[in-house]
Amino acid sequence: HIPGAVKLDWHTDLNDPLTRDYVDGERFARVMGERGISRDTTVVLYGDRSNWWASYALWVMTLFGHEDVRLLDGGRAAWEAEGREMTTEVPQVEPVTYPVVDRDDTTARAFKDDVLAHLGSPMVDVRSPGEFSGELLHMPDYPQEGAMRGGHVPGALNVPWSRAAAEDGRFRPREELEAIYQQEQGLDPSDDVVAYCRIGERSSHTWFVLTHLLGFDKVRNYDGSWTEWGNSVGVPVER
Repeated sequence: HIPGAVKLDWHTDLNDPLTRDYVDGERFARVMGERGISRDTTVVLYGDRSNWWASYALWVMTLFGHEDVRLLDGGRAAWEAEGREMTTEVPQVEPVTYPVVDRDDTTARAFKDDVLAHLGSPMVDVRSPGEFSGELLHMPDYPQEGAMRGGHVPGALNVPWSRAAAEDGRFRPREELEAIYQQEQGLDPSDDVVAYCRIGERSSHTWFVLTHLLGFDKVRNYDGSWTEWGNSVGVPVER
């Protein structure tokens, strides 16, 4: 890892161990404080797979209102490709007190009922074309994250998350992102947009692109995504 970096596990640190939801404010405060993070700390996140897990962590931190949180463009792969220092040494961190804050699920997060109410409005399915068409019920190597039904939410645009990433894992230049999302797909920065994938991690990458790189006013990540929608009784599905 990068010298001085502390481990933040998206699964065990940010998700409730029993209920399918994120940790509450008390648990989040403990996770942050144990890592030496205070409310005004600048947090830089990085990971693998062009930062999709780092984007997911950033999105969750946004729900808790941590203002200064950023992504290391290109993640670990770009850092290594530049020949920068790596270490296996675990840093010694002095714990601090992080305040307990309520999670805000109203601004950047969408639930199933929100998606039902959003039908006919801009929606981006960031999964692969095979998942979007219903040919695949889950990503390769992730059979535990499948669904009973394949397809997509009616009216959703299929813009795989990876189109926003260059070969080196960094985000594409703004003009290329505008060409993809605005010129090609017809989205406007003033649109109310919902993004989804299968559990919300890939769509958090697209949420970051639309929100922070293209300046869209209102983008929500539907983290229930296809593992909820494709397993729900009676919801509309399109193939």
